[in-house]
Amino acid sequence: MPLLDRIRSFLASPQGRRVTDQGRRYASDPRRQQQARNLLARFRRR
Repeated sequence: MPLLDRIRSFLASPQGRRVTDQGRRYASDPRRQQQARNLLARFRRR
């Protein structure tokens, strides 16, 4: 089974939906957004 098909089937499962919802909640948190910006800035400096 190709990798993308496996990912799609996981995201369609109840567990995949839970993980997706949790990721959306984390991404909407301003503190997490700042952490992500800081991490990207560190990679760009190198």
